[in-house]
Amino acid sequence: MTMMRSFSMAMLFFTLVSSISMVSSSPEAEFVKKTISSHKIVIFSKSSCPYCRRAKSVFGELDQVPHVVELDEREDGWNVQSALGEIVGRRTVPQVFINGKHIGGSDDTVEAHESGELAKLLGVSTKAEL
Repeated sequence: MTMMRSFSMAMLFFTLVSSISMVSSSPEAEFVKKTISSHKIVIFSKSSCPYCRRAKSVFGELDQVPHVVELDEREDGWNVQSALGEIVGRRTVPQVFINGKHIGGSDDTVEAHESGELAKLLGVSTKAEL
């Protein structure tokens, strides 16, 4: 059973690496990767999305200003969202990154904020700590 689990994990890892490699050649995937690596906080969002607004507001509560990419305001937004989906495994928005690390969507971001993990990742104090 352990050997089968190891094999399954190896196949999953191979599939993930392969899919990232295939995506890496598109201009949209390169944009996503460059954006993530160039900013401390990145949110891929849509301007009318209430979940996106909630994720963005969390950073305001921590006095942090994220770099926001509003996909619905870009001509290539659909393609960027597809590339993002292939890279992280989700096409939904928002998708949040801190210091290059994928945090997840709105619920993941709110949970990380409420647990204090988000402040820790950002190296800031929460208002409760002040």
